[in-house]
Amino acid sequence: MSVFIVSLWHQIALSLPLFVLIVLGYGLIRWGKWPATITDGLTRFVFSLALPAMLFRMMCDFSQRPAVDARLLIAFFGSCLIVFVMGRITARQVFKLDGVSGSVFALGGIFSNNVMLGLPIASVMLGEAAIPSVALVLVFNGLILWTLVTISIEWARNGSPTLHGFIKTARSVLTNPLIIGILSGTLFSLTGLPLPTFVDQPVSMLGQVAAPLSLVVLGMGLAEYRISEGWQLSSAICFFKLIVQPLIVWLLAWMMDLPPMETRVVVLLGSMAVGVNVYLMSRQFNVLTGPAATSLVMSTALAAVTTPLILTIMGVRV
Repeated sequence: MSVFIVSLWHQIALSLPLFVLIVLGYGLIRWGKWPATITDGLTRFVFSLALPAMLFRMMCDFSQRPAVDARLLIAFFGSCLIVFVMGRITARQVFKLDGVSGSVFALGGIFSNNVMLGLPIASVMLGEAAIPSVALVLVFNGLILWTLVTISIEWARNGSPTLHGFIKTARSVLTNPLIIGILSGTLFSLTGLPLPTFVDQPVSMLGQVAAPLSLVVLGMGLAEYRISEGWQLSSAICFFKLIVQPLIVWLLAWMMDLPPMETRVVVLLGSMAVGVNVYLMSRQFNVLTGPAATSLVMSTALAAVTTPLILTIMGVRV
């Protein structure tokens, strides 16, 4: 028991400073009364410039790093598929939700905040060696999960998916600044050339502010949401996202005997809080907007404890 407590405290000590930055951002907006325009501007800076710069710089050395075991995609997205099906069944049998509402509910159980939360936490807790594995998940994350939920919603509405929905999803993924940063950095690494100093230094400086600033910006964004109705739905979404998915992704990684680094990455990403895209999807279809917003705030607060706890229980060392 003492070994477990020591290991748990180690995990909490590593992650707690990162969540302090989230609380800082939350406080600046909620109690410091900073205007929302600052959040919008900083979010755009982080998402469109700082994080892509960090990913580009780290992926420039991709060809020189140890190869990433691509089976991590099976572990991560396999868990997403399993949890999504479980979520759809729960939504229908327990909460009596229709197909569209059930799809948004199930999406909440699998769509991690891997950009504003998972990426900076992985870079700090696991180091630069984890970034290629994280980047590989990010490249396919939007395409696979948006396609999955689009098929589910269109099937519920029309009885079958459409090619137009897939093309729209693929286009949005390929024009994403993060994906552009990952792919361009990977392509440059294949040239074997070093980055010129006048490019390397400013890109590196931008990348250095990406992780802490993204966490502050995440907190600022969360301050705009209000915890409202739908506590049962919100709690169920948080349970699937923070407990069920990381357990299943760890089980799949263990069954496939994934290397330690890839296992750490997929379990860490699987344990992240609900992503803001779930709320945006609920707004788009005008379903579960209250529970979706509540689950964003709840899961981010709870992840400060559940992520270290999950990693400790499963013996994932960081």
